[in-house]
Order: sequence, then C-alpha cells, then structure tokens
Amino acid sequence: MIYVKDARLNQTWNEVSHGGIMLKGGTSLEVNTGDWRTFVPSWIEEKCKQCFLCFPVCADSSIIIENGKRTDFDFKHCKGCGVCYKVCPFDAITFEKEDK
Repeated sequence: MIYVKDARLNQTWNEVSHGGIMLKGGTSLEVNTGDWRTFVPSWIEEKCKQCFLCFPVCADSSIIIENGKRTDFDFKHCKGCGVCYKVCPFDAITFEKEDK
C-alpha cells in the first residue's frame, strides 16, 4: 500500500493501492507548496514597525511571529500572492519577480 507521503511519479501499477486509494493524507509540513511562486516578497526589517497587518492576511501562514515579533517569510509555503505587500503601510515589504 502507498501512503501520500511515499507517492512518486515513477511507481509501477502494482505498487499503487487498489482503486488508487490514499490511506493517509499529506500535510503542508511535509510538502513544499511554495515552489511554483513567480513573484517573491522581501521583508525589510529596518522599515517594519511590527504592526502585524500583514500576518492575518497571509493565506498560507507564511509570515512567522516569534517571541511577539514578526520575522522573515516561510518561503517553503509562500505562494507569492502579494497581499502582504499590498497591506503594508510602511513599505517594509517589497514584491519582485523571483529569480529562479
């Protein structure tokens, strides 16, 4: 039987569970969901006033708060939507085309 976390593209037909049923769901902690991003936000710590307006609008929980302070982005999960950039009143977030 195959679990979601063990699934791979080069599996043979006899390695897949009956009916293609996945017996265990994957989680975003196990999967890099930010790898299709084309634009990337950049946090400018010196300009940040710690207002936290960016934190609640991030749909991917990619803005990390540690010890009551905003820190850099979690780029493993950031999709590059730009909402954080739009809501920042202090220009502490830039939004540029990602160089890959």
